[in-house]
Amino acid sequence: MPLTKEKKSTVIAQYGGKESNTGSIEGQIALLTERMSQIASHLQTNKKDFSTHRGLMTLVGKRKRLLNYLQNHDLTGYRQLIEKLGIRK
Repeated sequence: MPLTKEKKSTVIAQYGGKESNTGSIEGQIALLTERMSQIASHLQTNKKDFSTHRGLMTLVGKRKRLLNYLQNHDLTGYRQLIEKLGIRK
């Protein structure tokens, strides 16, 4: 269920610049989005897994806070990232 090292490095390289730049806001948001999609697919098959649903809601809140931070500090980067990830239509 958790992301593998290879998947994390490719996601960070794709959205956050270099593979070693794991602390970039864009990379963190992309990783959260990837984890959220995995959890959402798990919840489609296991509808009564309420503890995982709660974990998903905490990830949604964390991603929202990071997106708000990015929007306040780098508006063009924010717009590019939501376009790449396909969120907030």
